[in-house]
This record gives sequence, structure tokens and C-alpha cells, in this order.
Amino acid sequence: MPGPRTCETHPDIVRFDHGLPRFAEALKSHRKVKVVALGSSSTAGADNILPFPPRLEELLRQRFFGRMIDVINRGIGGQEAPEEFSRIESDVAAEAPALVIWQVGTNAVYKSYNPAEVKATFEAGLDVLAALSLDVVVMDSQYTSAIIGTPDALKLANIIMPMIAEVAARKQVNLFRRFALMKRWVDDGIPLAELDDGAQEHLHTSEWATNCVTQALFGAIDEALAPESIS
Repeated sequence: MPGPRTCETHPDIVRFDHGLPRFAEALKSHRKVKVVALGSSSTAGADNILPFPPRLEELLRQRFFGRMIDVINRGIGGQEAPEEFSRIESDVAAEAPALVIWQVGTNAVYKSYNPAEVKATFEAGLDVLAALSLDVVVMDSQYTSAIIGTPDALKLANIIMPMIAEVAARKQVNLFRRFALMKRWVDDGIPLAELDDGAQEHLHTSEWATNCVTQALFGAIDEALAPESIS
């Protein structure tokens, strides 16, 4: 009987383009450090599968032993950048985190948002975050049947994901390329059906995929923290 599937995190795909200086400084100088995860049901959690924020919190606490690192879950199912933008002041700024992980793009495809509206509010949100004393990581969509399984969805995904990457690069924030990572798994032979949780929508990631995405995210964060800046 085969053992558990190996988690390939592909650092070459998910590696950040920038450091995380504010998060690094917080880890160096404070025992209590906050991270806010802003997003939709990919962040909030669905179908009785533990989402990435508590998984990431555990990994960060293990890595930086002795620090109380809280990953605050501010995911609300069904939302996209336009709705999430309206929550930045209350759900991000009010928490004064050292790092925010903003997950966008999933409902833009799944619910067929206007790409121009998503882009405008995404840009505006990054501008608001830029004025705060925190680091930003953007996470794009998962790669599941609901997102790429029909020609119309795939066409929209192939508009939304490059748009997210272009805006993130222009605004000089880190992008966690979840879509490309999961596509690589499929390209390497993992059946697409194994990447979702088996619910009727075929939207949310499976236990294995959620865990491996979190491992990859943690690896990218850890690599982006300059070792010499953290005691």
C-alpha cells in the first residue's frame, strides 16, 4: 500500500521577490507578533478542513520558539478584493500586524467578477497597506476544477492571475504563487481531483493540498526573513 503523498513545495515557484523587514524586526524585538490573513473562504476555511492560517501559526511558533505569534484569520467566504478592500481598516490596520497575507483571485474567477473592478480595488488596497508599518504578501487563487475546469473559468483565471502578478510586482509586494504551485503538481502527475476536498463545488483545497500549500508558504516566508536580523 503506498504511503502518504510527498509534499513538493517547489521553492523556485513560490520564492518571494522581496524581504520581510518589518516582520523580521517584529520577531527580533517583540515577544508578541501578529499576522493577519485577509481573504475569502480559502482563508476562512471550508468543508471541515483546517485552513492555512492556523497551520501557518503553528509552523511559525515552532520556528520562532518563545515568541507568541498569532495568525489572525480574517477570511470571509464569498468575498473578493472589492469587499475585502472595505475591511482593511477594521480587520488589518486595527490589529497592527507586522505582516498581512492578502488572498485574492479565487472568487474573481469562481463568481465571474469584472477584472477591472478587482484590479482597481486590489491596487487601492495595496496603496492603503503601503501606508501602514507592515509587510505584505499576496496569495493568488487555488488551482482546482472550479477555477480551471471549464473554458470560461480557465479563460478568466488566465486574465486574473497575471493581473495579480503584475500589480504585485508594480507595487513591490511579495506574491505567493499558489495557482502556479498547484498547477505544477498537476503537471507533475497529481490528479486534479485530488487537489480539492471532494465537495460538490470542487473549489476548496483538500487536506493534503491545504497542508502542502501552507508548508510552501511557510518556506517562502522563512527564506525571506534575513537570518542575521532575527535573534
